[in-house]
Amino acid sequence: MPDALDPGDRRAVRLDPTSLTVLAHPLRNRMLGRLRALGRATATDLARDLGTNTGATSYHLRRLAEVGLVEDTGEGAGKRRLWRPTSDEHPWTASDVAGDEDAETALNWLERDYVRHLSEKATRWLDVESGWPPAWRDALGARDDHVVATAEQVLAMQAEISAVVARYRRVGQGNPSARRVAIWTVGYPIDLDTPPRRTAP
Repeated sequence: MPDALDPGDRRAVRLDPTSLTVLAHPLRNRMLGRLRALGRATATDLARDLGTNTGATSYHLRRLAEVGLVEDTGEGAGKRRLWRPTSDEHPWTASDVAGDEDAETALNWLERDYVRHLSEKATRWLDVESGWPPAWRDALGARDDHVVATAEQVLAMQAEISAVVARYRRVGQGNPSARRVAIWTVGYPIDLDTPPRRTAP
C-alpha cells in the first residue's frame, strides 16, 4: 500500500512497487487522471469519457482501489457507485524500486506514457493557441534552460520549484479570468551517453 505524505493543501500518495505496477497500465493511468480532473465519477462516466466499456472501467477501478489510489465514496446507488481519487499526485523515486525488475519495468513504462501525454497536450496547445489572447500565449508554452549541478543540487532545485508551484496553486481561485494550467518539469542529462562514475560510499 502506498504511504501517505504530508498533504498540506495537496494530497499526495507515494507509489511503492506494488502500486506502481498496478498503475502502469494505459487505461488505469488515464482513469486516475480523469478522476482527478472530475473529482468523482462512476464507472459508466469513465467508460464514456475514455471510449471503453463499463465492465473494463469497473474492473480497473477495483484494481486501483486495492492499492489505495482510488476509493468508493459510498454515495452511489446500485451499479452507479461513485469513485474518487485518494490523492492529487503520486510521487516516486527510482531508488524506491531499484532491484525490483517488475517495478523498474513498470516505472519505465509509466514515465514514457507521461512523456507521450505531455507531447500530445503540448501539440494540441500549438494547434489552438492562435485563438487565445496574447497574454495567455506569452505566459504558456515551452521554455528550456540548463544547469551544471550534482544530483543532490538538482534535487534541491526541484524542491524549490515545487515550493513555488505550491505557492501559486490556488492564487487565481474565484477569478473568472483564471484557468487551470498544467506545469511540467522534465530533467535529463545533456550528455546522455556519459554517466558519472559511481563513487565509493
